[in-house]
Amino acid sequence: MFRNYANFTGRARRSEYWYFVLGQVCLIIPFYVLMLSGMAQENDDLFTIALSVYALFFLATLLPALAVTVRRLHDLDKSGAYYFLIFVPFGSIILLVWMCTIGKPFRNKYGEDPKNPEEPLFDFERPANYTD
Repeated sequence: MFRNYANFTGRARRSEYWYFVLGQVCLIIPFYVLMLSGMAQENDDLFTIALSVYALFFLATLLPALAVTVRRLHDLDKSGAYYFLIFVPFGSIILLVWMCTIGKPFRNKYGEDPKNPEEPLFDFERPANYTD
């Protein structure tokens, strides 16, 4: 998350994307529980504090969330502009399916394959004096 905080270039594997989402959910749940308990107890101070921290966390992670989503789309060899599908009916479902899809192997126009960063070396490309 912090290594590629606002990096919109390159590619992100499924694991990078989903670990980011998992981290966000794990950090948001306690504040959500505090907000709910503040509402249930009619404690305005607890609700306000939890909502404020939740809002700050949302603002702090908005840019990295956009960046990792764009890099995930790049791994599928799609433009980051496809993120705007969230504003189209059922577009979020399409994005969810894409986020679960395996990325394109090999290099694409967005960079090296993050799963296998080096280009494969085929037998016919090896020099004569190459040893394993």
